[in-house]
Parts: sequence; structure tokens; C-alpha cells
Amino acid sequence: MRKTLIALMFAAALPTVAMAALPDGPGPMGGPEGHMMGGPGHGGEHGPRGKGGPFSQLDLTKEQRQQIGKLMGDQWHARKDLVKKYLDKLPAADQKAMQDEIAAGKQKTQADIRAVLKPDQQKKFDEIVKKQAERRAEWKEFQAWKAQQPQKAQ
Repeated sequence: MRKTLIALMFAAALPTVAMAALPDGPGPMGGPEGHMMGGPGHGGEHGPRGKGGPFSQLDLTKEQRQQIGKLMGDQWHARKDLVKKYLDKLPAADQKAMQDEIAAGKQKTQADIRAVLKPDQQKKFDEIVKKQAERRAEWKEFQAWKAQQPQKAQ
């Protein structure tokens, strides 16, 4: 059971890594503005989406990068749906435990990132994290509203 869970989580993370390798291509969240720190690749020339990516040697046009980005985004969403399908089959206790473990890991990573930053950067980072939390809450609210719409039409 634990091995399957780890394998599913790893499979879900692979497309994210692949998306990060695309230079100037849209990420799973719609481009550079979807990144945590708001910059393209947030690593400069040597970052994940800089000149060292796997597609950098292909001399792709902007259109090709966009098409490949869309294809990889579609793959990312399909894999996410597949993982969700199998995770939904887990008992509720295991699902809750996994969500708690993911949340704890995210909080630890954010704390570690914050510790590296200067005080003014920490302020900006906190604002970014807060805005992301607000957007997630709005999205959840929208999804709940959207789920109610077909029921009202009947």
C-alpha cells in the first residue's frame, strides 16, 4: 500500500518537472506568473527553465514551445486525474493521512525557504503565500458553486 502511494505521488510529480524544463513555455499554472516567486523559471539563466533545459538544444520557435507546453500541460492534467482516480479508492483515513503529510511537507518547505530569505524578502514571500491561499479558497468556493449548478437546473 505504501509503495503504491509513493509511486503515485512520484508519478504525479514527473510532469511538473518536465514542465519546468520548458524554456518560455507555459507551466501547469499558465506561465511564469504561476510560479511561487513570480519570475520566469525563478532561477535565472541556470534555473530549471533556463538555457540548460532538455528543449534548449532544439532551437524551438515560440509556437513550437507553446504547442509542446500545451501537450505537456495536457499530460500533467491527465496524470493528475489518473492519480486522483486511484487515490479516491483509498480508505478515508489513508486519504486524510496523505493530505496531512503533504500539508506538513509544504509547510516545512515554506519555512525552510523563508529562513533563507532576508527580512524584506520574507515580507514579500508572506504576501505571495497569502495571495495563493486566497486564490485556492476562491477556487474551492467556485468549484462548490459549480457543483451545485446542475442540481438547481433540474
